[in-house]
Amino acid sequence: MMLESLRKLFSRDIDKLKEELLAYSDESLIWYIDNDIKNSAGNLALHLVGNLNWFIGSQIGNSGYVRERELEFLKEASRDALLLDLEETKRVVDRSLEKMTNSSFEETYPVNVFGEEMSTTYFLLHLSSHLSYHLGQVNYHRRFFDS
Repeated sequence: MMLESLRKLFSRDIDKLKEELLAYSDESLIWYIDNDIKNSAGNLALHLVGNLNWFIGSQIGNSGYVRERELEFLKEASRDALLLDLEETKRVVDRSLEKMTNSSFEETYPVNVFGEEMSTTYFLLHLSSHLSYHLGQVNYHRRFFDS
């Protein structure tokens, strides 16, 4: 039950992020920042691609992904490239989660992220809420700057 729920949530929210990027009337606005808003929608999307590929793809799915977190907030890409990255990330996340067994959810997550051990279930729930949090930021960014 947990496995199917997480697979649906990650798929749903990655698809929603793609819809948000497609909803910008001007592609250049995806990368817009101002004095008070330091993260563009594009950089948030790149951040989520890196985050999910590293913490789920690499750590759970053994994908071999190497994260370059600092670039997630520095580089720009075309909307089409972002959409392709998100679609591939969705596949990686789903394939990685599909490999899990019921017992693996209660195992200790392989990386100590917050300074203490945690179950894989706990961290996957955290990653889902992290995705949702940034999805909301992208939605707000689009509505604020693309009016």
